[in-house]
This record gives sequence, C-alpha cells and structure tokens, in this order.
Amino acid sequence: MKKILEPVREGLSLALPYWRSDEKWRARLLLLTVVVLNLALVAMTVMLSYWNREFFNAMEARDASAFFHLLFTWQETESGLMPGFAWIAAIYILIAVYALYLRQALQIRWRRWITETLLAGWLEKRAYYRIALTDRGTDNPDQRLAEDAKLFVDSSLVLGLGLMRTVVTLFSFLFVLWTLSGPATLFGIEIPGYMVWVALIYSVLGTWLAHLVGRPLIRLNVQQQKVEADFRYALVRFRENTEGIALHRGEAEEKGMLLGRFHALMGNWWSLMVATKRLTFFTAGYAQVATVFPFVVAAPRFFSGAIPLGGLTQTAQAFGEVQTALSWFVDNYADLTQWRATVARLTGFRDAIEAAHKAADSGEGVRAGWSDGAAVKVANLHLGLPDGRVLLTDAGFTLAPGERAVLTGKSGSGKSTVFRAIAGIWPFGTGRVSFPKDEAPFFLPQRPYLPLGTLRRALAYPAPAESFSDAEIRAALEDTGLAHLAPRLEEEENWAQQLSGGEQQRVAFARVLLHKPKWLFLDEATASLDPEAEQRLYELLKERLPGSAILSIAHRPAVASHHDRKLTVTEGRLQEA
Repeated sequence: MKKILEPVREGLSLALPYWRSDEKWRARLLLLTVVVLNLALVAMTVMLSYWNREFFNAMEARDASAFFHLLFTWQETESGLMPGFAWIAAIYILIAVYALYLRQALQIRWRRWITETLLAGWLEKRAYYRIALTDRGTDNPDQRLAEDAKLFVDSSLVLGLGLMRTVVTLFSFLFVLWTLSGPATLFGIEIPGYMVWVALIYSVLGTWLAHLVGRPLIRLNVQQQKVEADFRYALVRFRENTEGIALHRGEAEEKGMLLGRFHALMGNWWSLMVATKRLTFFTAGYAQVATVFPFVVAAPRFFSGAIPLGGLTQTAQAFGEVQTALSWFVDNYADLTQWRATVARLTGFRDAIEAAHKAADSGEGVRAGWSDGAAVKVANLHLGLPDGRVLLTDAGFTLAPGERAVLTGKSGSGKSTVFRAIAGIWPFGTGRVSFPKDEAPFFLPQRPYLPLGTLRRALAYPAPAESFSDAEIRAALEDTGLAHLAPRLEEEENWAQQLSGGEQQRVAFARVLLHKPKWLFLDEATASLDPEAEQRLYELLKERLPGSAILSIAHRPAVASHHDRKLTVTEGRLQEA
C-alpha cells in the first residue's frame, strides 16, 4: 500500500503549490468549471440512455409521431417531458468542446506556472552550476523543465478527470444494451450484416471529413514540436555553458531569453487549441450522430415489423459504459506508469534545487561579496575537488586597483579552480573573496560563452543587446581584429559553431572593451590565439583600460611580460614569485 500511495503523495507535493499560489482562485475556478462540464457529460450520457429507451419504445409501438418528436422537438413520456435528440446532441457537443478547450487552457496555465517556478529556482543562487558539479543523478535538467513538466501537468489532468468520470459513470449505469443487425436488400441484392457495411462507409466518410477539418493541426503540431525543441535546445545550451553564464553573471539575460522561447511555444499552443476546438466540434458531432445513425438506418425494418426493439438497447449501452469503467486501470496502466516516472524525475529535480539552495545559504563553498575597501581581497582560501582531493590550502592575496598580476603553475595544480573560486562559484572549499562596492568584476574563461541570438547580443552579454551603440560595437570589433563581422551584427546564428576558437576569444575581448570593467580576470583567455594576436590584445587592454586591475591565468611566458606581478601555485600553496 505504501508503494502505491508514495507516488500519489509525491504527485500532490508537486501539484498543490500551484493550487495554493497567487493564481489559486483562477485555477480553482477553471478546474471547477472543467469538473462540472465533465460531470455534465456523464449526466448527458445518462439522459441519452433514457432517451434511447423512450425512442425505441416509440419505435416498438409503431408510434411515428413520438418517433419524430423524440428526434427533433419534445415528447411527453411516463418519465416526464423528454427533449428531442437534436437538443440533447447540441448541448452535448457544446459541453464536450468547452470541456476540452478549458482543460487545455488550464494545462497551459499550470505548465507556465510550474515551468517559471522551476526555472527561477534553478537559476537562483546559481543552483544550476552547483547541481551540475555535485548532483550527477539529476541528469538532463532541460528535459525535466521542458518535457517532464508538460507530461506531469497533462497526465495529472487527463488521468484525474478520467478517473472521476469513470467512477461517476460506473455508479450511473445499471443496464446493458446491445444492437442487432439483420440482412438488408439493395437493388435486389441481399446484404448480410448490412449495418456493418453502413458503419464502414460512415467511418470512411467521417475520416475524410475529419482530415479536411483537422488539416491545419498537422502544421500546428509540427510547429509545436519545433518550438518545443527550440525551448529544449536553449536549455541544453544553457546546461552546456553553465560556467560561462555564472562567470558573466548572466542569469537575468538567460532567463529573459528562455522565457521568450517559452512564450513562443505558448503562442503556438493557443493556435493549436483553436484548431482543436474546430475539429472537436466535428468529432463530437460525428460521435453523437453515430449514436442515432444505426437506429435511423434500421427504422424501416422496425416499422415493417421485421425486427422487435425495446429497452434492451438501453441495457447494451449501459453495459458498455460499466465495462469500460471497470477497465479503467487496465486501459490506463501504461499512462499511470509514465506519470509515476515523470513525478519521480520532477521531484528529484526539485529536491536537487532545494539542496543546492540550502548549501548556498549554509555557506558551503567559497563566498564572494562586497566590501568598503578599494582592493580585491582573497583570504583563507582552501580548495578541493569533488573526489575529496585537496588542491590549495590557506591561500590569500590582494589585488590593488590598476594592478596587473599573472597566476601560473603546472597543469592540474588548481589555477582554473582559483579562477572559479574568485568568482564565488566553486562549491568545494572555503574562503572569502571581497570586491569593492559598485565595481562588478568581469571574468573571461578559456572557452567564452556566446549566447543564442544575434552577434550584437553576444557582444553585449550579459548586458541587454541594446546597451551599446553601433559605433561602440564596430570600434570594439575593429580593435580586436573582427572588423569583418561588423555587417553581421543583426544575424541570428549559433555563434559558438560559426566562429573559430580564436575568433570566440576575440569576441570575449571585444566584450571587455565595451563593458570597461575595473576588475578583470582571465583564465587562459588567449590560449587559442597566436603570439602576435595575444600580444596585441594585451597591449589593447593597457591602452583602453589603463585603470583596470587584471589577473591573468596563463602558461605562456609571454603573457607574464604584460603584468607587474607574478603568483605561482606550487604543491598546494599560493606563492609570490
């Protein structure tokens, strides 16, 4: 029993926050409306069973007047005034259409809320970076945000409403009805089981008409897959470049881009809803006509006395409803297992986010903050690796305004880890890094991060694309040897694939020239450049940023010549050279 109830408890822990959020009253009203409409569909099905009884009783009595009244208008019966089928069907179609339409509206609202909530938590306190380093079990956060959140919302509503309807239907129907078909003569040819052939023709005709009505859904579904994939791809790109985003402190810009793609997804969904509504008008009408169509076809044989009819039809219909209700768990077993897996993945993702926030709040890792001093101060730095190995102990140094320092050491000695620790994003260690107030540092990793979008956005990052004028951007491109890219500022490309490693590092330096930071930290930021280009860029930093302090991590001896001070990581210690 515990194994059965545990997924339900976890599913409720994911679902209830939405129903208690700021949107709770709108969400509850929408859910209540959907529930009432679904119950109304059950009630309409029950009413149809009673209509069937009166209808076939009228046929059995050869009462043509009651027959046509029960089809189109109203008829006084022993049970009271019975509306005609046309009225019942019209109301059923309307309820069915809006039951689906409003359920879809609830789905996209709920999905938007859960996506924005999980995304905000993932970005907050750089949880995405800590999870990537410390929680290998939380794989593919992009899929959990894009696909699992969608499946959870959709499956929860479909299965929940389906179970509710099944229970109500099970207790609403008591009888079983069945339909018989006999031979029919057409143009002198006797056709056995003619209603089967009529049903086949009816189905083929209905399929063709459904294709005509639903053809726009093909394009919209393809587009929906595209925008879903675009959103998922953007999240994958985010995951693959967590370090660059964290170093640039680009969470706000990334959130805007990701939500922009999600809103494109949401816009196509609304179009899909409208097209689905049109198709549902047809399919619901088709289903309702199918209910009475066989009786209309069989009516001539009934009035001729060839076949008897009665309340057995009501019994057959009710039996089918009861049998279907009792088969709900069997019919939905695969969907229930998928829902359970989706709940497990989402709760695992949520728990990983909460653990990352807790670790950040408790002071785990190197702490970076602000101070009233004029220099950058690194104190009591102890750094390790995820496997427990110690890289650096009791390290510290001060970087004065305008000072130029280089940090060297053997490969694997922990230089890049010091770089991450100064940025305040390394979780394995302790220490304190303080920056002067109102003077945000700028970090250039060896592999620059180039966001999706235009080249202008890539150059302005993490600031908004419109932060710099065309003249400023073109000047920065020319200074860094990228003048040939100036005509392509508004082109949207995957620039990480369009540009070479050296060009990407030049873009990073152009970004520095635009932002003009007071504190600049570089980790092998010229490793993909030739010595002449490297020298030119460091000279450019001296010319354009004369008052900026720079700390470079590098292997090449030539880099040291552009700095006034040298630090070395040797055997777990940070020393002045």
